[in-house]
Order: sequence, then structure tokens, then C-alpha cells
Amino acid sequence: MQLGMIGLGKMGSNMATRLLQGKHKVVVYDRAPEALKQSVNAGAVAAKDVKDLVKKLDTPRTVWVMLPAGDITENTIKDLTGMLDKGDTIIDGGNSKFTDDVRRGKELAEKGFQYMDVGTSGGIWGLKRGYSLMIGGDPKNFKRLEPIFKTLAPAGRKGDLGYEGEKPIVDGYALFGPAGSGHFVKMVHNGIEYAIMQAYAEGFDIMKAFPHAKLDMTQIAETWRNGSVVASWLLDLSAIALSEDPEFKGIKPFVTESGEGKWTCECALQWGVPASVITESVITRFVSQGKSAYALKFLNALRHQFGGHEIVKE
Repeated sequence: MQLGMIGLGKMGSNMATRLLQGKHKVVVYDRAPEALKQSVNAGAVAAKDVKDLVKKLDTPRTVWVMLPAGDITENTIKDLTGMLDKGDTIIDGGNSKFTDDVRRGKELAEKGFQYMDVGTSGGIWGLKRGYSLMIGGDPKNFKRLEPIFKTLAPAGRKGDLGYEGEKPIVDGYALFGPAGSGHFVKMVHNGIEYAIMQAYAEGFDIMKAFPHAKLDMTQIAETWRNGSVVASWLLDLSAIALSEDPEFKGIKPFVTESGEGKWTCECALQWGVPASVITESVITRFVSQGKSAYALKFLNALRHQFGGHEIVKE
């Protein structure tokens, strides 16, 4: 199939390459000339701007927007609606908030366009491993574009994975409902990811404090990877990080967050769903960013006021 890809960052570039390897035709655009050159070297057709990309696509066109959530994605989709024809499809594969997708889906349907939101998980490893795709949109359009999703996603696994009740695992993509469903599922996926990462971090921190022996963190991670109940791809990546530097020298205790964890907590509060573990993991990231600095100073000062405890100075 033919596809237009706007945005050739770490994810977009690798996704375009994976599609090219799957014999799809890809027209690409990015404001960075070096990113364009890299995709062209992989076999893509370069466009000089968004308008040129639309012209290079056959109808019905499909344009995949792989840009950061927010104004840049919103404005790009708005620009596309002035260039595309009725029946063409716009896909947002970034990390937009699902409420934006619900709105866009309705607005674009009224103008005769197809809109799909595709939550994409796989990171920088996706080119080799494939991408887990969580999709929202029209079922008929999903079927039409399924060859693209199938190429991007990991192939289903068959055979015994070593536990009772194992069954073949389907390909790593699925349609979950109308526009907004894909990014909603991806949002909760990322909230869970926050919590799992936090659990690993706390567990290894406790083991590092073991007073009776100096435990080898890398050895523990490698052992757990094979047959352990807590084995996962995140543990695999933990083992890699520990093998590179078990003390994490030079790494600042500062963890960013891109929004999905916070949005997951917002939904949980709005709908009255207990989500204490995910919420705590998001709060920990805020603490690492220094957003609790005033509160901690407040506590420091208050201890001195009621108990005469020494104030710890900077």
C-alpha cells in the first residue's frame, strides 16, 4: 500500500523504514533535511512540504501524522483538511489525548474525511521488534488499512512459552472502537508502564540497601529474566541498563513524564476508579522534577517550629 508519513523522529523514521521493508510505498516529510535524507536512503519518496506530500499520494490518500501531541499535531491535521479530498484518511500515531481524537473524529467525519488514532508502543526498538498498535476508527477503514498495521506490528508468536494455558499470541495490533479508543488504551498502557517501572526501581533500591552482602543488581535482573513471574520486556531493558552502569553514574535523579500517566489518573479520579499505584508512580516523577521542593522546605521549617529540630540548610 501507499502511505504518507509526516514526522520522522525516532519513531516516525523507523516506522517508515519498517513499512518500506514490508514493500509498502512511503512518501515522507519532515522539517529536518537530515531526517528526510535518511528515509530517502531507505527507499522513501521525499516531499518538500505537506502540500507536496498530498500531491504525491494516490487517492484515496492515507496520511500518518507522527508528531508530538499538542499544537503541532493539531495544526498539521487542520492544514491537511484543506488539502485532502473526501474519503481520504488522517492517522494520528502520536500520543494525543483521547478527548482530542473524539473531537477530531466527529469534526472530520462531518467534512467527509476518515480519521484514525493509533496508540503506538515499541520505542526505538520498534524497527526490529515491531510496534504494538492500539487503534480507534471505522471498522471498514481499518480493514482497508490492515496491511499497513500488520507490517508495523510484531507477528504473532506460537508455541509453548513455559506456563500452563499458553496459547498462540495474535499479531500486535487491534481495533478497539471508534476514534479516541486507540489513544485511550495507549494512555492507560502508559500509566501501567509508569507503575511497573516504579515497582522495579523501588525493588532494586531495597536490594541495593541489603546490609549483609553487596548484591549484584545486574545478576539479579538477568536471573529474573528467565522464568521469573516478574519477567517482562521492561525487566530485559533494566538488565541492559544495569549491565552498562549498575551505579548509574552521571545520571540525574530526574524523571520526565509525557502526560499519559497524569491523564490516566485524571480519568480514574473522574470516574471513581481506585488507581493508587499508578497515581503514586506519577507523583514520584513530579517529586524528581523538584515540583515538591517548596512543600519539603515547608516540612523542614515546620519540624523546627513544633519540636525545635535543627533545620537542614542547603
